[in-house]
Amino acid sequence: MALLGATPRIVNIGLDLFATTLTALDVPAVHVEWRPPASGDARLAALLSRLEGRRESIDRANVVALERLTGGAPFLVDCRPAREALELPDRTVLHSGPPLAWDRFSEPVRAAILGGIRYEGWAANDDAARAMVERGAVRLAPCHHHATAGPMAGVVTPSMPVFVVENRAYGTRGHATINEGLGKVLRYGANDDSVIARLNWIATEAGPLLGAGLRALGGIDLRALMAQALRMGDEMHQRNIAATALLTRAMMPGIAAVGGRHHAVARLAEFLAGNDQFFLNVAMAAGKSMVEPASDIAGSTLVSVMARNGTEFGIRVAGCGERWFTAPVNMPRGLYFPGFGADDANPDMGDSAIVETIGLGALSMVAAPAVARFLGAGGTTEAAAMTNEMREICAGEHPHFRIPSLDDRGAPVGIDTRLVVETSITPLINTGIASRRAGVGQIGAGVVRAPLACFTAALETLASDSIQGGE
Repeated sequence: MALLGATPRIVNIGLDLFATTLTALDVPAVHVEWRPPASGDARLAALLSRLEGRRESIDRANVVALERLTGGAPFLVDCRPAREALELPDRTVLHSGPPLAWDRFSEPVRAAILGGIRYEGWAANDDAARAMVERGAVRLAPCHHHATAGPMAGVVTPSMPVFVVENRAYGTRGHATINEGLGKVLRYGANDDSVIARLNWIATEAGPLLGAGLRALGGIDLRALMAQALRMGDEMHQRNIAATALLTRAMMPGIAAVGGRHHAVARLAEFLAGNDQFFLNVAMAAGKSMVEPASDIAGSTLVSVMARNGTEFGIRVAGCGERWFTAPVNMPRGLYFPGFGADDANPDMGDSAIVETIGLGALSMVAAPAVARFLGAGGTTEAAAMTNEMREICAGEHPHFRIPSLDDRGAPVGIDTRLVVETSITPLINTGIASRRAGVGQIGAGVVRAPLACFTAALETLASDSIQGGE
């Protein structure tokens, strides 16, 4: 009788129809969002069940992988031409994402590759450069096959200077090119004479000066710098203002000491001052150095690489080593620059999702309220929801990358293939939006979802391997 005489307390589980109706009638209700494992897909549920029988061994492997992923000590130590830092062979061009045949690349990525060939002086024009690729005179390969992460189109050629980041905890290295700035840039598919001229300045003046300054300093502790930038409002994918300022402050004493008298330091300082995203490429190199120690751990279901080439999205999983699992890449959603819209956009591209793989970017979206609305999150409430959603598919929290607005809680990190398939929640990635037409460049910024099919394919392999192993 007491129950009947009291105000009911209502908990709605599953479909939100009842909770929504009660809320509209001003009746308090708690909604628990629940869905069956793998969204009710019996085949995927069976694969998850197979892996459940190995939960203890998988969890042990994931503890090791997560410890390596979060325990890295990345130091920015040098900037050298790719032929030296990567031992990159002549007539080789690297690109972002998983491997792809030439005829399947999107227009801006093709244009960037052709621009890279012209920059190297291997061809006088795009037609001659295209002919070299088609007859196999130029070799194309993913950046990730050479311990490198490439932004957007991700083009790296032997003469391009790359940052060298050394993970001093594990002895691995990561690399990335120097961020070109905004406007017409190679990474977005522009390749006219102004783009080539900027690349030549980077190769002949900015890169050597940065390298000499870093060597004079003996390296810069990036983990400490990134942790501080996170507290200052950067998530280090779309917003890098604080990180760029901190890095510039750390580098300038070394650069000034080796700069000489010919205004090279002034030109570099001006370039840095006008490039708020300069740190992004450094963060990518750091991320690559940090994931490498966790990239080949038997039994682990944690994701070690996420990358896009404008056509396919690819992931690697620690327990599957260097194997790629791919699916058609998704279109980003977000805000567009004036005069552009979704019909003008290219499918998502770039290796910058390495930032999310180490717990930053969209996984730490709540730490960067200044860009939350620009990315379509709608504000800090929605940004917090993004971070909380990503927590559902991660194995742990980062011990060093902490978010002040969440009471100093660690960023979610260690994307678990099992949790992605079980919840049907795919990783969110902050991203720039490129025009689908070569030469136009960036037309907006937003977020994109990784396709679920990559993770289901990886789960199938993990479950199959467990059977073959007799477990």
